[in-house]
Amino acid sequence: MESLNNGSGFNEVELESFQRQIADRFQDLGSVSSDELLSLPWVRKLLDVFLSCEEEFRGILVNNKGRLMKPPLDRLIADFYERSVKSLDVCNAIRDGLDQIKQWQKLMEIVICALGHRNVNKNNTNKRILGEGQVRRARKALSELAVGLVDDKDSSQPLALRNRSFGRNNNSSNSQSKDQHRLGYFRSLSWNVSRSWSAAKQLQAIGSNLVSPRANEITATNGLAMLVFTMGNVLLFVMWALVAAIPCQDRGLQVHFYMSRQFPWAASILSLHDKIMEESRKKDRKSTSGFLMEIYQIDKCSRSLSELTGSVQFPISEEKERELRQRVQEMGQVYEAVTAGLEPLEKKVRELFHRIVHSRTEGLDCLGRGHNSE
Repeated sequence: MESLNNGSGFNEVELESFQRQIADRFQDLGSVSSDELLSLPWVRKLLDVFLSCEEEFRGILVNNKGRLMKPPLDRLIADFYERSVKSLDVCNAIRDGLDQIKQWQKLMEIVICALGHRNVNKNNTNKRILGEGQVRRARKALSELAVGLVDDKDSSQPLALRNRSFGRNNNSSNSQSKDQHRLGYFRSLSWNVSRSWSAAKQLQAIGSNLVSPRANEITATNGLAMLVFTMGNVLLFVMWALVAAIPCQDRGLQVHFYMSRQFPWAASILSLHDKIMEESRKKDRKSTSGFLMEIYQIDKCSRSLSELTGSVQFPISEEKERELRQRVQEMGQVYEAVTAGLEPLEKKVRELFHRIVHSRTEGLDCLGRGHNSE
C-alpha cells in the first residue's frame, strides 16, 4: 500500500492502529473457555467491543468530513449505512428473543417454586412435603419449556408479534406515512419484525457486496475505504454472532465472510467464527433455538428434571426427593445466572440500536443527505 500520509488528517499509521485494535479485541473475545463463549456476559462484552470500534470509526469519519462527499468514498459510506440500517431489524429480533428467554425464566421459576418449596411440620423440623399437585405443575412448566427451547425451523410463527422498537409505542395509524421515509427519522429505521422476516436473509443482505476495496479506491480515499470495509465486516460478524446466540425468527448461520487473512483483524474474527460454528455442531446443541450458553443450561436442566418427575411415584421416596432437590438446585443456579445477565444485555442491545441510529443520521448529514429537522 502506498503511503497514506498526505496531511489530510488520516494516515497509514492510524489505519493500522485501528485494525490492530480490532484484532486484539476479537482475539480477547476468542480467548475464553467454551463454558464462557456465547454466555450472557460474553455477548454483552461482544457488544461493548462493537460499540468501542464504532465510536473510533465515527470519530475518524468526523475528522475527515471533507473526504466523505468525494467519490468513491461517498458511495462506500452510503453502502455502509445501508448495512447498518438492516442491522436494526436484527436488533429488534434479538430483543424479541430476549423476551422469549424471559418467558422461559418464568417457567423455571414455576418449577423451582413447585419442587423446591419447603414446609415446616408440627415438630418444627424442616421436612419436604411434595405432593402430586406440585409435581403436575412442574411437569406442565417443563413441558412448555421443552417446546420453546426446540428450534422449529418449519414454524412460520415469529417469537413475538409486538410492534415496538425498544420502548416506543406505535400510537399512529399512519405509521407508513411519508414521515417515515425521512432518512433520519427514528421510526423509519426499524419498527417491527413481520411474520415473513428472516434473520438468515437479513444477514445475507448485510453482507451483500461486502468486498475488499480495490487498490485505486484505497489510494483515492487515503485509506478510508479500507476503514469502511473493516467496519462493515465487524458489523456483519457481530450481527451474525447475535443471531447465533439468541433465539430469533428463521435463524441461519450460513453467511460467508469474504475476508483475506492478510488483514490484521481477519484471523481473530475468523477464529472466533470457527469456534462458534464448532459449538453449533455439537450434538446436544444442534436442536436448540439459540446457542447462548444459558439456553443450553436451561435445556440440560429441564430435560433432567422432566425425566426425573416423569418417574416419580407417590409417596415419594427420600432418595428420589434428594435427587429432585439436587436437580432443582442446579436449575436455580441457571435461573440466577439468567436473572443477573438478561437485563444488562437487553440494555446493551438497546444502546447498540440507538448508537447505530445516531451514527447513521450523523453520517448522512455529513454526506449532505440528512433529514431536515422538524
